[in-house]
Amino acid sequence: MDNSRISLRPFNISDANNLFNWANDENVTHYLRWNTITSIEAATNYIQQVVIPHPWRRSICLDDRSIGYVSVRPESGSDQNHRAHIGYAIGSDYWGQGIVTKALKMAIPIVFNDFPNLVRVEALVEPQNIGSQKVLEKVGFKKEGFLRKYGFNKGEIRDMFIYSFLSTDQIL
Repeated sequence: MDNSRISLRPFNISDANNLFNWANDENVTHYLRWNTITSIEAATNYIQQVVIPHPWRRSICLDDRSIGYVSVRPESGSDQNHRAHIGYAIGSDYWGQGIVTKALKMAIPIVFNDFPNLVRVEALVEPQNIGSQKVLEKVGFKKEGFLRKYGFNKGEIRDMFIYSFLSTDQIL
């Protein structure tokens, strides 16, 4: 994959068709906290109501076409603003091509610049989500531990691995 074809940008309402193309796939949304998007109208509403107001959510683009996202949400509260949670997904047609790894390598320096108090970015990953674990490790995230019955997703309390990337860490 030619890395120059990959970019990050804010979402636009005009991305609704592309968002629907990958977010209507249960393989993509299985590990996400939000449900599969089932219509173009729902995709448009999701962009308007969730994506655009989000503190930091960018579209992963291939040739400026939205094929996924990276999302970073700083913890709320003045004593917690040193920490943020990262999430991401990409259409299953693009799995295994290194696109998410490249997108995260692009996103991390921007996020630390956009949030100057940020020291730590955390990712929670279900043990079965091997692909996501590999992406984080390729970027330079450190696996810190196993959290039993930690995350709530799709009606279940699930085990999670926690990964972190510090502002002082090197991107691999």
